[in-house]
Amino acid sequence: MKLVRHSIDLQELIEMAESTFGNLVKAVVDINREEMVVDAELHSDQEAFLLNHRSLQDNLWGINLYPHNPVDNFIEFDSLINIRPRSGNRSREVEDPVIREKIISIVGKLVRR
Repeated sequence: MKLVRHSIDLQELIEMAESTFGNLVKAVVDINREEMVVDAELHSDQEAFLLNHRSLQDNLWGINLYPHNPVDNFIEFDSLINIRPRSGNRSREVEDPVIREKIISIVGKLVRR
């Protein structure tokens, strides 16, 4: 697992993907602190890591990164940790377009292409 606060190279994500799932890297983004954790088998492990480092649950969203894909297909907004009926998110997808845009912006700043 790696905490990304400043930046990470796309090549490093490619290597992470190839050593685990082949084509993707799981990540959890803290939309308030504008950081993310990458490279774990489960989003829940990444979520726990961030919660232990003072992130708030409502700010954490699970995504998958596909480093071989073009920018418009780079992020998949799918994770079990995103199911939050009390917050209005009833599926694995990040349903709120504002939150999706925040995630896209943060990932765009953190991943060097």
